[in-house]
Amino acid sequence: MTRTAVTVDRATLNRTTLERQRLLRRADATAVDTIQHLVGLQAQEPLEPYVGLWSRNAGFAPAELVDLLQERQAVRTLMMRRTLHLLTRSDALRLRPAHQAMVVQRTLGARGRQLGGELDLDELATAAKALFAERPRISSEVAHALADRWPGVPIDALADVVGSLVPVVQVPPRGIWGQRAAARNQAFSAWFGDHDPVPDEAEVLDDLVLRYLGAFGPATSSDVRAWSGLSGLPAVIKRLRPRLRRYRDEANRELLDLADAELTPAETPAPPRFLPAFDNVVLGYADRIRMIDDDDRPLSIGGARFVLVDGRVAASWTSTGDADSGVTVQLELFRQLRPAERTDLTAEAEALAAFLGDGTSGRVTIQEP
Repeated sequence: MTRTAVTVDRATLNRTTLERQRLLRRADATAVDTIQHLVGLQAQEPLEPYVGLWSRNAGFAPAELVDLLQERQAVRTLMMRRTLHLLTRSDALRLRPAHQAMVVQRTLGARGRQLGGELDLDELATAAKALFAERPRISSEVAHALADRWPGVPIDALADVVGSLVPVVQVPPRGIWGQRAAARNQAFSAWFGDHDPVPDEAEVLDDLVLRYLGAFGPATSSDVRAWSGLSGLPAVIKRLRPRLRRYRDEANRELLDLADAELTPAETPAPPRFLPAFDNVVLGYADRIRMIDDDDRPLSIGGARFVLVDGRVAASWTSTGDADSGVTVQLELFRQLRPAERTDLTAEAEALAAFLGDGTSGRVTIQEP
């Protein structure tokens, strides 16, 4: 149903987003449930999702995600915005067909000048799929194997294209806690084997928008597009409007939300939380002001790991060391902290250091703004 639009202030949007992202309080949930709820976690850096899950799930241990990856119930693959995401098996299979054209178009947009005008994409896809289905391969290996058929295309460009034309999974040990491994890819058809038919695209897109609102809303239609990278969503949103609630933000933009979703009060306390690189709670909007100041926004593009204090980006973090020597979490503050904020942040950073060190106590350093 459609309801009269009321204004939602930025602080309420912030707390509501944190609640839906499971960052206001850690959830008593499984890793697969949280991955599914968030419609995937950014995974451009293979080990970053472990921190994203640790910050969201009570009692999360790396072995839980390792098991999901090894049992093929969670995978890393290109999806939203043509970036690597950690998704459940069911979401990878359901969502990739709806994202495939966008993934290819963005690759061609970046590589078009290097490809020339004679590259037959269907022929290239067929040849590449056969190689990716045979066994896990690095994309450049597939490009070298096919280079004699397209001698005018640089290997790096050809590798980029074949990795987009063919839906592939980055297979373990890539992404396994405590391990480093090359990015070897295998075709969906070989990695997943037989699976249930994918619903029609209209049903998939309707469900995608509704799930985005459930994890990121209230949000504008531009936010949905910025998160997904998909065009053609206005028709989907028009179809869904009778089922949505409407608000306005402080700039008088229309916000859309699930009809039965609740807003979280602005005064709700927000504990400090550590985010992995490229976390969608920051990147998943056209207007990111609910989470990060505009002056700090460029840092998100470069992959800075952010720290939320009182619900907003207030610092970045890095880590050094390992379980043998102990991990040091290094904080760079963007603003002065109140004493209580510093105490809570230090405690959370110490807990993160122990998590990264597999239980070994670590250290915390703080660089003032």
